[in-house]
Amino acid sequence: MKKMNITLVITVIILSLFGLMMVYSSSYVWAEYKFDDPFKYVKNQGLFLIIGLILMFLVSKIDFEKYYKYSNKIFLVCFILLILVLFIGTERNGSKSWFGVGSFGIQPSEFMKLAMIIFTSKYLYNNRKDINNIKKGVIPILLLTLSVFALIMLQPDFGTGLILVMGVIGLLFVGGVDIKFFLKVGLAGVGGIVALILAAPYRLKRILSFLNPWEDPLGSGFQIIQSLYAIGPGGLFGFGLGGSRQKHFYLPEPQTDFIFSIISEEFGFLGVLIVSSLFITIIAITIKIALKCENLFGKYLAFGIIFELGFQALLNLMVVVGLIPVTGVTLPFLSYGGSSLMITLVSIGIILNVSRHQK
Repeated sequence: MKKMNITLVITVIILSLFGLMMVYSSSYVWAEYKFDDPFKYVKNQGLFLIIGLILMFLVSKIDFEKYYKYSNKIFLVCFILLILVLFIGTERNGSKSWFGVGSFGIQPSEFMKLAMIIFTSKYLYNNRKDINNIKKGVIPILLLTLSVFALIMLQPDFGTGLILVMGVIGLLFVGGVDIKFFLKVGLAGVGGIVALILAAPYRLKRILSFLNPWEDPLGSGFQIIQSLYAIGPGGLFGFGLGGSRQKHFYLPEPQTDFIFSIISEEFGFLGVLIVSSLFITIIAITIKIALKCENLFGKYLAFGIIFELGFQALLNLMVVVGLIPVTGVTLPFLSYGGSSLMITLVSIGIILNVSRHQK
């Protein structure tokens, strides 16, 4: 067994530590106001970062082929948790997506994103001869994916559900499914998104605020406008660490979905370039690991994880710069959120183990 990819480890640690610093910088104003403790958010995030890094190194030593053996059980447990959270979960900001554990929250949909990749990787490995048969090879896994998506939508959490679906679609593409099928799925997906938008008025408001946020600057367009006010003045080098103005009760919850706006404001275009480069490095290294892996299950596993991570990062960045409507998706490694950070680091641990088996 080879040594794990050290470049990936260093890049992930740098990005995570920078994220911890930015969680404090973006949250201390809100934390002091809400909890009379400016370190409230950064202490929680720091605890999850330590746990996440320990888990990452432990998982990197577990043979990834064990996930093949236990994939069904992992998926079943996460599926049950998705059902339970609808009944006994804690509601936050209109979404019932968390199990309350003291002052912390555990989000089962984050666990399901990884479980779905593991399960789909095994499915593609076992059904590689039938993957070009749409009815026999593709429809079963898509129906299962849509059932998971439906459970997540009941919370509701459209952003997480979309990331999960796109991860599976990406894996099917790598698995060799005909490109024409994806065009048909894309059209069906657009129709489904339109139906979801029409079914919930708040989603329609988000679409309209995205097209013209200044039409309702104190309502549905408020977040996008404040995000753009943070990004715009940053210039080349920004206002420096702690120099953000928008975190002073202008941009709501700046430590979560819109942390990249604060990064842009405090570190300018240079900060944006550095963060983007770190993400690109992680994606490029993982793709290289996947391509070199001789085990087909391991190859699918690495591809699926990086598809989800890369798509989530892209989705968040597109939201904060106003290219797409607000989806409520966090930025991996950087945004505040214990479940998201831990699962992301565990996923990196799996990739590191795959890197030990590459030729």
